[in-house]
Parts: sequence; structure tokens; C-alpha cells
Amino acid sequence: MEHVVITGANRGIGLALATVFAQNGAFVHACCRRPSDATELNALAESTGQVDIHGLDVTSDESIQQAVQAIGSEVKQVDLLINNAGVNNQPGTRGLEQLSRLTLNTMIDNNATSALIVTQALYPLLKASAHPRVAMISSQIGAMSWVEPSRGYKGYGYAMSKAAMNMAARVLASELSGAGFTVVTIHPGWVRTDMGGDDADISPEESAAGIHRLLTTLTPAANGGFFKWNGEAHPW
Repeated sequence: MEHVVITGANRGIGLALATVFAQNGAFVHACCRRPSDATELNALAESTGQVDIHGLDVTSDESIQQAVQAIGSEVKQVDLLINNAGVNNQPGTRGLEQLSRLTLNTMIDNNATSALIVTQALYPLLKASAHPRVAMISSQIGAMSWVEPSRGYKGYGYAMSKAAMNMAARVLASELSGAGFTVVTIHPGWVRTDMGGDDADISPEESAAGIHRLLTTLTPAANGGFFKWNGEAHPW
């Protein structure tokens, strides 16, 4: 049985990912800030018996260490880490005249730095796996190819944070290339979540099903790749 750690697992794409992995035989270590408030995640854990829930604030080193210690007390290895937790605090970062240093830094910390620190903390458990994988749930908005001058996009904070996440994944893939790791970046699509809005293209369940297919069929040749939720390659 594979052991999968998912951050930001209490709603949206994270909850859908926890669901599809648990329903397909993996054991899911689902992490979120406030487990007691995660009604749907708790219901999933009860109904499947394939989910353990851990409190995790990805911006807190103490919280990260506590969660990793709890996971390590239960299992000897983690086979897949999905860094899904993130924020999109657009107020204060949408347009040059509205920029806020605090909000920019908060988004970069949440969306990029924290994913790398979580990976660092779980590294001992990941390298114990026969096929360790790390997935960064990023966005096409972090791709230089998407933010073209003609587009008129002005969400500085989200774009900068996801570009940083993308680069973190590339460097991680480079460092761990000789250690049997497969590290990938994934654009989950424009998804109907609190962040994506009601007009988005696909449901969390559609996105999660595609990501599940991708992550359960990865080979080492995919290391360092950037993919869409449906498995297609995404331009950087």
C-alpha cells in the first residue's frame, strides 16, 4: 500500500485528491490547518478507513515538524508528497498601484517557500520509498509562457509565488535526480473552487482524477516536468 501525504486536504482540489487516492487503495495522510473544522475530510476518513488527518500550518516550522513526527510514528516511508496548500490573496497585489509588500511576501511564503520546507521535512520518509515522488500543485499563471504582455494580467502575487514554486520544483528535481526521485509540477486546470470561482472550466473531481492518473503512472523520465492536470506537457 502506498502512503500519500497531501497538504491543504480539507477542501477543493486537496479534498478531491484525498478522496480519489483513498478510494483507489492508497493510504492518505491528509494535512490541513484545522482538522476539527474539516467536516468533509473527517467524513472521508470515517467512511474509507484509508485517511489519517494531521494538523498542519505549512508556514509554521513547528507545525511542520509536529505533523512529520506524527506521520513518522505511523509509517516507515512516504511514497508521494503532494504540495497542494496555497493561497491567492489578490487584494493588495492586483495592479501596480495596489501592491503590498506584506501580501506579496505572504503569498510567496505560502505557495513556494512552504512547499519546499515541507518537502525538506518529509525527505527522510520519502527517500525510504522505493519510488519516491513529489508533486507541486502550481498553476499555468506561474509559467512565463502564459503571462504574455498582451494578456493584461496583473495578479503579481499569485504569478510570482507560482513561478517561485515552479523553480523550486526544477531545482529539487535536479538535486534529487540521482536519488531515484521523480519531482513534477502540475497545473490543475481552472477549477471550480473557492479560489477558482464558479465560472471555472472543471470540477475538483475532474482535476483530481486526472492528477491521480498522472501521479500513479509517473516514471523517472518525467522528473522535472511541468504537466497539465490531464497529463499533457505544459510549456514553461
